[in-house]
Amino acid sequence: KPEHKKIIKPEHLTSESFRRKVWDYKNNPQKWVFEGNLPCVIDFYADWCGPCKRVIPIMKELSEKYKGKINIYEVNTDKQRELAAVFRIRSIPSVLFCPKNGKPAMQPGALSKEMYIKIFEGFVLGKNKDKKTIN
Repeated sequence: KPEHKKIIKPEHLTSESFRRKVWDYKNNPQKWVFEGNLPCVIDFYADWCGPCKRVIPIMKELSEKYKGKINIYEVNTDKQRELAAVFRIRSIPSVLFCPKNGKPAMQPGALSKEMYIKIFEGFVLGKNKDKKTIN
């Protein structure tokens, strides 16, 4: 019988924890200053959103796979309206990819696990040095 280990889940962020762990948009409204110690990925979702429900298990799996390399967070846009407004979220799911250095990139829509892995590896972890974008 396999041992049940604790599943690492994406951590829920509020606007307050977002400002502490990702970007303090109140003190640096014009400039992206990354606050995190690891690159991160933020899944903006809502409980009622069908495509969001397909992304959630993928993010759970990837938070296990990239533990210690990438922090994976989630933001409920219905509960965190300020954050949704800061990022002008128009469609969900929308995923924000934040490399340790450089500007973040937002990707609207649900992607396949393979596409997320490609973006995690290439853009977030910076393994494709020539690629400054996620596409």
